[in-house]
Amino acid sequence: MKIAVVTGASSGIGKEFVKQIAKRYRTLDEIWVLARRKERLIELAEEIKSVKIRCICCDLTDKRKLLKYKNALKKYNPSIRMLVNAAGYGIIGKFAELKEKDNVGMVELNCSALTRMIDLSLPYMAKKKANIINLASSAAFLPQPSFAVYAASKSYVLSLSMALNEELKKRHITVTAVCPGPVDTEFFDIAEIYNSVKLYKRLLRAKPKAVVSLALKDAYHKKTVSVYGLTMKGFRLLTKLIPHSFIVKFIK
Repeated sequence: MKIAVVTGASSGIGKEFVKQIAKRYRTLDEIWVLARRKERLIELAEEIKSVKIRCICCDLTDKRKLLKYKNALKKYNPSIRMLVNAAGYGIIGKFAELKEKDNVGMVELNCSALTRMIDLSLPYMAKKKANIINLASSAAFLPQPSFAVYAASKSYVLSLSMALNEELKKRHITVTAVCPGPVDTEFFDIAEIYNSVKLYKRLLRAKPKAVVSLALKDAYHKKTVSVYGLTMKGFRLLTKLIPHSFIVKFIK
């Protein structure tokens, strides 16, 4: 059984990945979708008719609940053609102003849960050709005051993805880190619970459909990093040319 696996599938970029994978990859037997909100997953499964959607409702940060995924892998022994780690969140605000559960929670979901998903999935990934797509962010390119933990967590995702891409070449598994700027999703409903996002980030929001379309294209062409839009590509170049200690003074 050939499958794709998508985390964070109940909304935003994760949901968009499921929709586009269902349209593009007709040889898949199933798409496994993981998220906490069961009703959202069921709605998504009812919406997509071209491929079977298997809903696995669980909190990715809870190892006991993630056993649902682990046990499903053991039971069905699928061939995973694509793993998309789209689950994640960020909260705007200075470190000391955020609650402990917020600071630690970002690391647990953005880093630990993503790492665990890769670890559980790798033994089942197709030997001929497979893709791992990890949602990082343009925030991964440099430290960001008032977004410190989120940016650091996404730097981890970017670094891990690039290293794994090299390690897994002999297995013909490509690992792509997706690094968009602000995207027009529910992300900001959580991100702004303490502070509002800066105006320029509102103006630069990209559409999830475009970000996901490029990410799938870049993954197909075995690119290590996928960056949508000229502005974010320019920002990435800027962070390579100018010392981070100088840039962070202007993005507080």
